Amino acid sequence: MIKVKHPIERINLQQEDFLKSMAEKDRDYHSLLFSFGNAAYLYYALPIEPTLEDYDEWLEGLPEDSFKRDMKADGFEFCKNILPFTRYVREKNDIGMDRFIRDKMGEESYSKYKSIFDREN
Repeated sequence: MIKVKHPIERINLQQEDFLKSMAEKDRDYHSLLFSFGNAAYLYYALPIEPTLEDYDEWLEGLPEDSFKRDMKADGFEFCKNILPFTRYVREKNDIGMDRFIRDKMGEESYSKYKSIFDREN
């Protein structure tokens, strides 16, 4: 049911058990959520080597608000592990999250997920 498996087997088993406990009508929806979440997990697990230059560029592109001030105060070493910055570095290096997830899920499942998610928001 879950198209994109989590890299940790224990979590795969928990996800499958959860789906088995659900009403049949809800399984497809939750299976899509797990697939999307697992693909996102894999995306953020891709190895990258952010540079100080990446950090400076990223900060420059942030709006002048409390987030930017906090990220400046926290510094490069801290920010090397936060999702917005690591996504910026991946995107900058042509590793786009949307394309990565679509490739993992397959076009049909990804489109189905997007149609449900877009309708809910």
